[in-house]
Amino acid sequence: MAVDTISTNTNNTAATSQPLRVVVLVSGSGSNLQVLIDAMQAGTLPIEIVGVISNREDAYAVTRAHAAAIPVAILSHVANGKRMGIKTFERHASEQLNAWQPDLIVLAGFMRVLSSAFIDNAPAPMINLHPSLLPAYKGLDTHQRVLQAGEQLHGCSIHVVTAELDAGTVLTQAVLSLTHKDTADDLQKRVQKLEHQLLPWTVLLLAKGVLSLNKAPLNAQQNAFMPALPLKLYIEE
Repeated sequence: MAVDTISTNTNNTAATSQPLRVVVLVSGSGSNLQVLIDAMQAGTLPIEIVGVISNREDAYAVTRAHAAAIPVAILSHVANGKRMGIKTFERHASEQLNAWQPDLIVLAGFMRVLSSAFIDNAPAPMINLHPSLLPAYKGLDTHQRVLQAGEQLHGCSIHVVTAELDAGTVLTQAVLSLTHKDTADDLQKRVQKLEHQLLPWTVLLLAKGVLSLNKAPLNAQQNAFMPALPLKLYIEE
């Protein structure tokens, strides 16, 4: 395990409310992490990314976090060089989360399935970004499966993380129309553009209290003036 302990200056005494403390779990390039970093640095999102956890030491997301002076925990291999098992990963990740004490945990391109014990004992609720219009097309290879099924709409969803894969309450979705020319690679790129809009929008709704992730049933938290979940962001390209 490797943990970078980078100090950050978080003087928020002039603010009327404290920013939402966010930890991001990553496995890959971290393009969605970069979107959050950019919005945080621009002041358009009232958040502080207090840490990043990566299960891959070669993930480019780690480079992005370092460039922004964000603390990083790399939980990829144990001391003898073997890949870290999920139980060991969860033990170290739990320790790090408890040290950072986030208000929100964001899974953005994180490619390990977490146990119910880890999720239930986390110090903050977790949300995950998934490349389909849930509850349809849970799991992997969503773009190819959507094309094979002849769907007319596709997109991405942000949902509450539960022990059942991609099955938690869907909070928000971004939607696009398929064209006859789309390939799986085309859809991957088009949906990624949606992700870069949906994730900061959803985090903003959480930071502002429009959406809530406390223990009460989410549908009960919607007041009479709010539409039912998921809230949808329609994007026409």
